[in-house]
Amino acid sequence: MIPRYSRPEMTRIWEPENRFRIWFEIEAHACDAQAELGVIPKAAAKAVWEKGAFEVERIDEIERETRHDVIAFLTNLAEHVGEPARFVHQGMTSSDVLDTCLAVQLTQAADLLLADLDRLLAALKTRAHEHKDTVCIGRSHGIHAEPTTFGLKLAGHYAAFKRGRRRLEAAREEIATCAISGAVGTFANIDPYVEEYVAQQLGLKPEPISTQVIPRDRHAAFFAAMGVVASSIENLATEIRHLQRTEVREAEEYFAKGQKGSSAMPHKRNPILTENLTGLARTVRAAVTPALENVTLWHERDISHSSVERVFAPDATITLDFALTRLAGVVEKLLVYPDAMQANLDRLGGLVFSQRVLLALTQAGVSREDAYVLVQRNAMRVWQEGADFLTLLKADDDVTAKLDPATLEACFDPGYHTKHVGAIFERVFETD
Repeated sequence: MIPRYSRPEMTRIWEPENRFRIWFEIEAHACDAQAELGVIPKAAAKAVWEKGAFEVERIDEIERETRHDVIAFLTNLAEHVGEPARFVHQGMTSSDVLDTCLAVQLTQAADLLLADLDRLLAALKTRAHEHKDTVCIGRSHGIHAEPTTFGLKLAGHYAAFKRGRRRLEAAREEIATCAISGAVGTFANIDPYVEEYVAQQLGLKPEPISTQVIPRDRHAAFFAAMGVVASSIENLATEIRHLQRTEVREAEEYFAKGQKGSSAMPHKRNPILTENLTGLARTVRAAVTPALENVTLWHERDISHSSVERVFAPDATITLDFALTRLAGVVEKLLVYPDAMQANLDRLGGLVFSQRVLLALTQAGVSREDAYVLVQRNAMRVWQEGADFLTLLKADDDVTAKLDPATLEACFDPGYHTKHVGAIFERVFETD
């Protein structure tokens, strides 16, 4: 991923230095287990830890000749360890190193992403409670529907990201497996104890059954969980973009002093961060399909999954890390305009209370079909003439024959629509 959309904490996980360090630890821990079993001398295992080193540039140089990255690494390692290096990689195959390393990297990435989600959840919770009772119009199909509160909007997004966090946490656990089982996964040349030992040292679990690779359904589940989080990012980003539209302007991204919105129009305040997040979400989701396709491999192993994982694993995790951090900042600094929310709520002359009038008429003995006709014929006049809905209803003899003025006026109380906000907040935040 390009530096523009990268944070150093996540980028470091995918840098060659970290990858080769993990490879070294896998090989060194395996040597310790082999020495404990008596397969290799204990002095050899000790030498690996004491003398073991590598240089990224040297590994690259060797790989240009060998065209095999693990062999290049082992050759460079042997240059430092010396004669005892002949005991390194005993009974192991390249995938034991590559797949176990990828598991470590993905768990490291998951830990950062979970921390990112915690920051975003904290921001959403704070702002949701801040605007728990800030009444605004709810929209369906982009059209005014009925009153809600801005706090409820944010609480809904909080709940979505909480679900996303649980999925990612489960995916982290599923991906955290270690395979040190040798060619085609039979342990023919290496004892299963070695796998158990290496797994324990690296904070992983032994893969119950591997072929020559860790089964890729684990990875598919991991990137699918990331894809859902990315979709939740886009969902909230899209909501903010809509609310920032000039005709709405109920909320907007923070606009810093000295910030410029357009090279041509000095007045512009564009939702650039949330538009950016919409695009970044697409990049993360782009990893889901190839991750699913990687599940299918020839027999015990091929490397059709390898090249694509080298691209999308770093790109997707780096991008999601950046996006979650950016979105948390947007929510923390989001500018909210309650007065504009009230103005929009009043914009249709009370039409948003039409269902209350409909229900009141049915309670007064009017059939639902007839009540719908009475309410709609007055509502359509509001759309067409810009009249006041309550005034029209009070002038409609068919309506007033069933509902007195006080009952009609009570139908236009916004508090009716927000009376259960507290109960919803308890449901959403009770586990916290």
